[in-house]
Amino acid sequence: MTDTIFVTGLSIHARHGVLDHETEVGQRFVIDLELYTDLSEPSRSDRLVDTVSYADVVATTTAAFKNTNYKLLERAAGAVADAILSNFPRIRAVKITVHKPHAPIAAIFDDVGIMLTRSRHP
Repeated sequence: MTDTIFVTGLSIHARHGVLDHETEVGQRFVIDLELYTDLSEPSRSDRLVDTVSYADVVATTTAAFKNTNYKLLERAAGAVADAILSNFPRIRAVKITVHKPHAPIAAIFDDVGIMLTRSRHP
């Protein structure tokens, strides 16, 4: 059985991108996380130590996403996935969506970004 912990709409200002102004000024990114784990123990115990703290996941995600400037969203999201899987042994897999609402594209669009899924045991 796999249960899911999720965080949606995490807004982070970072300096990822290929263009000079993206790395100099930065922009807002929005991250959605789905963390796949077994929640049967905390659903019975009602103890935080038996689950994964949302606050800790957000802090880990923010640090992994902001601390290094990447050219590609794929790499930035990969850094987040690596950090989550390294720091939270209860999480079996993670799905990360990174939205780049102000991407430098000469078009009108609602959303652009990437989505990746990583697991402990591919």
